[in-house]
Amino acid sequence: MEFLDAQLLDNSVEQWLLALLTAGIALLILWLIKLILINRFQALAGRTENNIDDLVAEGVTATKFPVLVVLALYIGSLTLSFEPLVRQWIGAFTFIVILLQVGLWADRGVQTWLRRYSQERLEEEAGEVTTMRALVFVLRVAIFSILFLIGLDNIPGVEITALIASLGIGGIAIALAVQNILGDLFASLSISLDQPFVIGDFIVVDDYKGEVEDIGLKTTRIRSLSGEQIIISNSDLLNSRIRNFKRLEERRVALTIGVAYDTSADKLRRIPKIVADILHNQEDVRFDRAHFSGFGDFSLNFDIVYFVTRPEIDRHMDILQDFNLSLFDKFAAEGIEFPFPTQTILLDPKTPISVMSAPEEAVATNSMG
Repeated sequence: MEFLDAQLLDNSVEQWLLALLTAGIALLILWLIKLILINRFQALAGRTENNIDDLVAEGVTATKFPVLVVLALYIGSLTLSFEPLVRQWIGAFTFIVILLQVGLWADRGVQTWLRRYSQERLEEEAGEVTTMRALVFVLRVAIFSILFLIGLDNIPGVEITALIASLGIGGIAIALAVQNILGDLFASLSISLDQPFVIGDFIVVDDYKGEVEDIGLKTTRIRSLSGEQIIISNSDLLNSRIRNFKRLEERRVALTIGVAYDTSADKLRRIPKIVADILHNQEDVRFDRAHFSGFGDFSLNFDIVYFVTRPEIDRHMDILQDFNLSLFDKFAAEGIEFPFPTQTILLDPKTPISVMSAPEEAVATNSMG
């Protein structure tokens, strides 16, 4: 047939049809191989406890259909005749697409491993999880950077040495333009490595306080006590004074109580012992001191200091409540009264009290009314 013998780009129509048929069969075979591998490794992952088969299953799932199409077309193109330069460009393009797929496999595997690692160790080793997230980010950047350079090295006519030199000069200009973003990025790495706080810690930064939910590349997200999410840049966090309550080993509690001025001296002397006895009977409490500290405006003041040996805020509030109730009962039994904010005004009997009379006009007005 004359139609099949017609030439198109130095190949007959018959050769082009044969190439398309070869590419279609290759695509079908590659797609079936992908499905078989996915089913096999997913079934194997359900029967085993190791993570290797899970990572392989995730990697095979990350295989993109366009990549299979490009690979199938390349297989079909092997049946055609092209000039050496065209053949070189076809091979370079196919190789770059395969490199991209390799990068996707590696990226999916790393992220899957990090997700499983975080789920297993976040509660017990939140600091290691935070550090690992930063290292995984560096690893992902390194993987795609290496694959990018390998791909460039395989493009015909590209000198990678000169390109790297020009990238170094351009990198300085880019770094100056995005120095704030880079500052937050390096701050994120510093937080991950130095670990002043980790995910799950309760921190206070200036007027903001809450639980750390996520440490990102540029910002850290904190869930406040009132429910809203607070987002702070990492560089601002490192420049602030951070109080980490999650690492609180014990809590120092300082109280001041006052009693009425008409309390007798004997009762005042017994108050420190009453306080000490109450706190000694409390669990998770280490009593420090109780002293008559001074004379207030309307009360005689006592300073009380004790330590709660457990860091939980709920336990601290339970102890404080029990102490207040016990102290109230003891004072009632001893006849010791808590003062009210009062003022006593002493009047000199020799000073006459003047009564101001209303103005005449006002009196006249009232009488007319």
